Amino acid sequence: MTFSQLIAILKARWKAASMVFVLIVGGVVAVSLLLPKKYTATAAVLIDMKSTDPIASLGSVNGMPMGYVATQADIIQSPRVAIRVVRDLKLTDNPQLRAQWMEATDGQGSFEVWVAEALGSKLDVKPSRESSVISVAFTSPDPKFSASLANAFVQAYLDTTLDLRVDPAKQYSTFFDSRSKELREAVEKAQAKLSAYQKEHGITANDERYDVENARLAELSSQLVAVQALSAESASRQEQARKSANQLSDVINNPLVSGLRGDLSRQEAKLQEMSKRYGDAYPQVAELRANIDELRARLETESRRVSGSVTVNNSINQSREAELRSALAAQRVRVMQIKQQRDEATVLQRDVEGAQRAYDAVSSRLTQSSLESQTKQTNTALLNAASVPTRHSSPNIALNSLLAVFVGAMFAVAFALLRELQDRRLRSVQDGVQMLGLPVIGHLPGPLRRPLLGKRRFVLPAQVVARLPRSRATSTGLEVPR
Repeated sequence: MTFSQLIAILKARWKAASMVFVLIVGGVVAVSLLLPKKYTATAAVLIDMKSTDPIASLGSVNGMPMGYVATQADIIQSPRVAIRVVRDLKLTDNPQLRAQWMEATDGQGSFEVWVAEALGSKLDVKPSRESSVISVAFTSPDPKFSASLANAFVQAYLDTTLDLRVDPAKQYSTFFDSRSKELREAVEKAQAKLSAYQKEHGITANDERYDVENARLAELSSQLVAVQALSAESASRQEQARKSANQLSDVINNPLVSGLRGDLSRQEAKLQEMSKRYGDAYPQVAELRANIDELRARLETESRRVSGSVTVNNSINQSREAELRSALAAQRVRVMQIKQQRDEATVLQRDVEGAQRAYDAVSSRLTQSSLESQTKQTNTALLNAASVPTRHSSPNIALNSLLAVFVGAMFAVAFALLRELQDRRLRSVQDGVQMLGLPVIGHLPGPLRRPLLGKRRFVLPAQVVARLPRSRATSTGLEVPR
């Protein structure tokens, strides 16, 4: 269908289209005038994206997540906030609302929840797209009631956000309080266990016994090494004395033995000289020989005494070595015991320190959660309170009229086209060519006549009709002149 054909149809069906248009527009305007007036009060809430927590000393540097404002809008529309509004305004005490509830639900369900749902259906919450401001609008037939309910929803939301922040802090505070008591008892038990162990083993806070005993162990070890060297030397000297006592250095270096050997050498030289001069039977020679024998006996006795002292020294050294070995072993055991005691005391001390650190951490969290549970500040604030509206928000007669004009025009055109489909007429020569598929030989304007109903009928030229069989013309719904 071309635009010229549409215009032709509208010109032919203008009365019916106008009737549909007038009925729709008039009906919409009449309904808008008859509908009860409703008033909308709007309040605004600000979400502070860069607020600083005075307790944690933390602020939002990059802003809050993108869905944070939408989440706050959902909280405002939540049943929890609506029920809080009902409780704050004491709407459950209203007998009219209770009568409506009884009529609607026959007393089934919760009256408070029913009122909250009814109020929530009239609430409109719109978060801003480019800012952190949320508008809260409430619509009702009473302007004062609308303003009070909008402000009540905002206040209930602020109280709810505060509760959502404070309630977990209170729960954490209770948990940390009980936990801190348990950890304090653990610290006391660990400290008591450490003190008892230190008292039992004589360990002081700055115990230096390990260093002293360790130094004594090192000293005994060095003494044992020295005594072992002496014992080895004395054993060697004893073995030499057993084999050849005269060749022993102690015997050789002994001054008494050296003197006796000197006297013996002189006496033997004198004896040899006198024997050559006087003979062996000379009395002085015999006396000198007797002196030499006595010196030899004394020399032998003194040599045995000196070599015996070597044996005694070896025995003493071996005995001292054994004593030092025993003392060293006992000292080593003592040092190991002290080290073990220190290790056990260190473990107990670490237990005390670990329990103390855990107690300090929980105490810090307890202090923080206690402060958070007592805070009265949130990052939400009332930006604009709702005022009593002076003009009704619905019905909007001007808007409804514009919509009625647009919809009425569409329905009028649609109705004209529908009527044309039910009663198809040729409005121009092009319609005949298009529908019949026959060329136009000639064109003679036909007369126009007005029937009683005022419908104009176009009479085809005689040249066109003459070429059409009557059965085909009538089958297409065209009026053929007689």
